[in-house]
Amino acid sequence: MAGRGTGPDFVEALARGLDVLTCFDAGRRSMSLSDVATAASLARPTARRLLLTLEELGYVRSADGAFTLTPKVLELGMAYVTSLGLWDIARPHMEALVGRTGESSSMAQLDGSDIVYVARVAVPKLIALRVDIGTRFPAVQTSQGKVLLAALSPAELATTLSEPSRSGLPVPLHRSPAQVQDQLTEVRARGWALADEELAPGVRSVAVPVRDGAGVVRAAMNVTVHAAETSTEQLLTEHLPQLLRTAGDVSAEWALWQSRPHVELRPAPGSSAAG
Repeated sequence: MAGRGTGPDFVEALARGLDVLTCFDAGRRSMSLSDVATAASLARPTARRLLLTLEELGYVRSADGAFTLTPKVLELGMAYVTSLGLWDIARPHMEALVGRTGESSSMAQLDGSDIVYVARVAVPKLIALRVDIGTRFPAVQTSQGKVLLAALSPAELATTLSEPSRSGLPVPLHRSPAQVQDQLTEVRARGWALADEELAPGVRSVAVPVRDGAGVVRAAMNVTVHAAETSTEQLLTEHLPQLLRTAGDVSAEWALWQSRPHVELRPAPGSSAAG
């Protein structure tokens, strides 16, 4: 639990909410209400109210009695990304990719039926959409979203697509669930996804998966171009091979980072940390 302030303006309720967020870590990615209450040193009713508030705000989600953080926590800072070690690994590779292609590259993760941008290396080009870290778009309209959705099981996909988008953008209604399934089956088979002016006029992108050490798709990386400058053929024949190579290098390095020897020593009960 975080240390408590003593000033007259200290807000205890806010401190307790932050205690709940920070009690999640790599060893406790999913916790029950009782686990959260214990970890944050809170009474169960207090922990419950805080969790439900954070869930309503989009920072926490619940399923089968367990609570997990969502990528919206990125809006509070970069703690979510740096805890994965992914950005530090991906950045030089993405910068090199952008240097070779002359086009912007981004990385996103899935949050409900939206993607959330967690990393980006951009070039100064006029494009119809502004993208920053924490920006969210409906997954089905983006190349990165298609890659991430294609990695889900049928049950996970149905649950995910049933959630309303929190991006504030309209989701097209002209695609039936069967059409979406067929498109994702194709994405899964070929290992990449294309979005051709589906999100906004003039925006064309291709995306590929980024995998962790267990081979699980944890993020998607893309190259975005202006449709008036770069044809689909050029995007797929020139930029896609370089993107695939870059994402493969990032995945391989991330797997090595995750497998590094790591032991955290904790002081024995009753011992002095300073001793």
